[in-house]
Amino acid sequence: MAKSKDVRVTTILECTICVRNDVNKKSTGISRYITQKNRQNTPNRLELRKFCPYCHKHTIHGEIKK
Repeated sequence: MAKSKDVRVTTILECTICVRNDVNKKSTGISRYITQKNRQNTPNRLELRKFCPYCHKHTIHGEIKK
């Protein structure tokens, strides 16, 4: 089957601080959020400020590949 050319696509956002610091020593894991974006309006990678339960603060979450 061919890939669908839907305008809205599901994207995964991952905490950039946890990835760079290899996560805190106390907790293991990386904060991830699932959201949708409009491919026509935002062709670039999406970056949003979300709460990271591992960092215990609001950080920038960037879009990653599936």
